[in-house]
Amino acid sequence: MSDKLRDELTDQLFTAILSLKDKEQCYRFFEDICTISELKALAQRLEVARMLDEGCIYETIVEKTGASTATISRVKRCLVYGADGYNSVMPLLRRGSRD
Repeated sequence: MSDKLRDELTDQLFTAILSLKDKEQCYRFFEDICTISELKALAQRLEVARMLDEGCIYETIVEKTGASTATISRVKRCLVYGADGYNSVMPLLRRGSRD
């Protein structure tokens, strides 16, 4: 992980997130800590990552998510060269899409 990201406040945030017990508690926490736009942007990026993982093309991703091609490119770069954060949750998202 980047040393630029790691600090006491970020550790505190991640500890709080890891303490959340269920989806309802997540909704309440993130509604308080993020603006609706920030939360929607995070959710959009995760969906872009999921669609890229499935092999979807940019045009389809733009149509379904409304993400810009710049956002899609950034997410793709993270999937290929990043810290494996997206890749670490892809198996869970693949299982979730079959439920």
